[in-house]
Amino acid sequence: MSGSFSIWDWLWGWLILLNVIGLFVVPIMLLSLKANRHSVPGDQVSTVELVRRGAEQGEVNAQYGLGHMYENGRGVAQNFAEAMKWYRKAADQGFAMAQFSIGWMYVNGHGVAQNNVEAAKWIRLAAVQGEAQAQFFLGLMYANGRGVEKNDVEYMAWIRKAAEQGNAKAQSELGVIYATGRGIAQDDAEAVKWFRKAAEQGEEVAQRNLALMYRQGRG
Repeated sequence: MSGSFSIWDWLWGWLILLNVIGLFVVPIMLLSLKANRHSVPGDQVSTVELVRRGAEQGEVNAQYGLGHMYENGRGVAQNFAEAMKWYRKAADQGFAMAQFSIGWMYVNGHGVAQNNVEAAKWIRLAAVQGEAQAQFFLGLMYANGRGVEKNDVEYMAWIRKAAEQGNAKAQSELGVIYATGRGIAQDDAEAVKWFRKAAEQGEEVAQRNLALMYRQGRG
């Protein structure tokens, strides 16, 4: 792909939003822009057709988006094999969220045999690219020895990377690490700091833990 902004970059922003809110809405502007670019006037295209066209043309955002649609049954019948197919195409182009999604499918055995080692391999590929969600899950895998050898140093390192990027669950987890002193010196002030950061984003576990710390006069 070129470095210029494309319709698929715009579509990718919508797919992220839809993933968060759990809806599937077709922006009228998107259909209009796509019609002007690739279609004759009056041609009607569905969102699935629109995304599929881009995916087949090698647009990495569209490939990931189509995989996401198949994984979750949004606009198409749920089909894990198809989801994996399109995730792999995007992952082969180095797309971090596709790599993470493949790992997640291995964690859950969706479309593939459940395999924690394969899951860790793919999640790591996304994590080293800076994908915060992948960093958080890789940290948890090290905490629990799932697909990797249990290692508290790696656990702490990956959780911190995600937390420093603003991932609320990782911030909450880092608060727990400091509150309990797992693998590091116990530090109530640091625990409260990270619980507060997560709580301010609405992370409920962090909110409860922050309240507990205050009740106990810690931090």
